[in-house]
Amino acid sequence: MAPSKKRPANPRSAELPAGFRERMAQRFGAETSDLLESLRAEAPISIRLNPLKSAAINAEHVPWCAQGRYLEQRPAFTLDPLLHAGAYYVQEASSMLLEQALKACGALTTDVLALDLCAAPGGKSTHLLSLLTEGSLLVANEPVAARRAVLAENLWKHGATKAIVTGSDPSDLSSMPETFDLILVDAPCSGEGLFRRDAFAREQWSPRLVQQCATLQSRILDHAWNALAPGGYLIYSTCTWELEEDEAQAARLIAMGAEAIDLDPPPDWGLLRVEHAGAIGYLCLPHRVRGEGFFMSVVRKPGETLARASKAHRCLGGTLAMD
Repeated sequence: MAPSKKRPANPRSAELPAGFRERMAQRFGAETSDLLESLRAEAPISIRLNPLKSAAINAEHVPWCAQGRYLEQRPAFTLDPLLHAGAYYVQEASSMLLEQALKACGALTTDVLALDLCAAPGGKSTHLLSLLTEGSLLVANEPVAARRAVLAENLWKHGATKAIVTGSDPSDLSSMPETFDLILVDAPCSGEGLFRRDAFAREQWSPRLVQQCATLQSRILDHAWNALAPGGYLIYSTCTWELEEDEAQAARLIAMGAEAIDLDPPPDWGLLRVEHAGAIGYLCLPHRVRGEGFFMSVVRKPGETLARASKAHRCLGGTLAMD
């Protein structure tokens, strides 16, 4: 038996895959050297405050998230009673861009029946719960049973009551056509945006993994699109920078009739706007933003949605078909 490789204590010291470097050079051109160098830098520490609970944490704001905060150094989170009480959630800053997507969808002021399709461990679900109106309902779904308990615990700590936890495969949505007003698909991906804090993400990366993830993402999005109500919004995100996993996936929805939604962020946020076959997306690159690697795209399904609040009330009454 060959000896196992010893993983470096510091993930940033692990060698970047040659194929990854080549693909980034093709995608980002002159920016590539800055991007690769940024993957050797220490990742910022960020948290998101829970507006339902009180936490006197005075720290620098994350520009695109009202409750997002940057910390100067990493505390002993597991020893902090505020964490265990749900007063804040340790979350990577780039992924807090979700708030801007909800703003573009009008979901900050309108009751919606929302679905977080790949919800564990709960960072984006708890963020949704902090932002959705009181008349809304969030279905936080996690297909992997081993991850579902962590999701349920984080929702419980958050304290919001407008959520239920389900454990369905995306294919189960076939029995619920045109149901949800808002669907978030934070899809499984090749994980390039995690390279500077996860050595395993570097070790497992390959062009084959990128293709496998793209195939899985397409399947998930097909089911999500079927379950999205007319006039509803689908938010798609990954923590990778591959075109096949990012804007090419959004472009498939555009080909199905979706309308691309532009977030129109301020230039000083540093987001990279990308377009592909009618799709619009935003990339967070660690040499441009104070955060990890992330991609987000928002689309709207043609048509007009039905009364949203009544849908949520029916689901609360026990008519939701997901297990």
